[in-house]
Amino acid sequence: MKKSIALLLSCWLAASVFANAEESKKLLNIGDAAPDFSLPGIDDKTHTLADYKDAKVLMIAFISNHCPTSQGAEARIKKLVEDYQDKGLQLVAINPNHPDALRPDELGYSIYNDGFEDMKLHAKEQSFNFPYLYDGETQQVARAYGCLTTPHVFIFDADRKLRYKGSFDDSRYGDPATVKVHGARDAVEALVNGKEVTLAETKPHGCATKWLTKKDEVAKDDEKWEKAKVDVEFIDAPGVAALRKNGTNKVRLINVWATWCSSCVAEFPELTNTARKFGLRDFEFISISLDDAADKDSVKAFLEKQQAAIPDKIKKSLAAEGRTTNSYIFKGEDQEPIVKALDPEGWEGLVVPHTVLVAPDGSVIWRHNGEIDGNVLREKILAFMGRHYVP
Repeated sequence: MKKSIALLLSCWLAASVFANAEESKKLLNIGDAAPDFSLPGIDDKTHTLADYKDAKVLMIAFISNHCPTSQGAEARIKKLVEDYQDKGLQLVAINPNHPDALRPDELGYSIYNDGFEDMKLHAKEQSFNFPYLYDGETQQVARAYGCLTTPHVFIFDADRKLRYKGSFDDSRYGDPATVKVHGARDAVEALVNGKEVTLAETKPHGCATKWLTKKDEVAKDDEKWEKAKVDVEFIDAPGVAALRKNGTNKVRLINVWATWCSSCVAEFPELTNTARKFGLRDFEFISISLDDAADKDSVKAFLEKQQAAIPDKIKKSLAAEGRTTNSYIFKGEDQEPIVKALDPEGWEGLVVPHTVLVAPDGSVIWRHNGEIDGNVLREKILAFMGRHYVP
């Protein structure tokens, strides 16, 4: 699946040392002592540096739920723990991010946010074999260590002197075959065998630490969506068929609804939340109303209240398709043609809401008649699009 270049560049550039050095304040040097910490873990216990005093080698790995680079490394992190825990390695993962500092479109690779309760769900789902601690509330530990990105690792010897810092490895992908430089693994291998670490520093890469100071930026983005206008146009059966055929590089979420349908109204926030979440990926949300043409103004008002505006990335691609909007009212008194045009295989009758998730080749990834469960919808999207970058 083609990765989103926009999000890739956004995470990569934002994760540079210079972008985050001012916020993190402190940058540990090789030979420095491990800063102390006292943080809540997903086991609902408080964890401190002293709790791991018996470990021959201690790795502090700053990771997060949302970051595709971090998620891509998770399997390799778990394998490292599996391979070296009986040789003296203790790995402690810390989430440095505050969830309020994340825009919805920064969550397009994850089911979960970076909040503490979501950490529990993510760790259980991914079968973490190491402690996972939360620093997002104060972010003091992230500052003390100089955490710039997720992932960002710091490896200490038995005397808790820093012997390696930087990336876990040089791959941002989930495929272990893409790893060329095994920075953290090589450092652990050296330390458990009483040897010097030959490559002591690498540059971390991934998604920039989400400092709470970003909260105002997130609020401004929310305000922009609240004020955004929605254009509504009429569409006929051939137009619907063309949308269903797709043929773009985008996954399309097509929802047929009406303002007079209570289930449609109830589920709509989940649809717009989903559209915002995947706004930086190759994804678009298309709504088709069955309201009367005379009710166009009411449809427009409803969509604007629901913040159903088009993400900037999608706006740029619409012109190439000869389109100006993703919000439509079906044209024609006979509505049976929309069934045949959109989903004749899975849409019996004309019961709304009806939702179809369409792959770039026009095949149906998932369909649902009736009110959707937003979590199920997003799981289906991520199962198809993936949770980390693909080379």
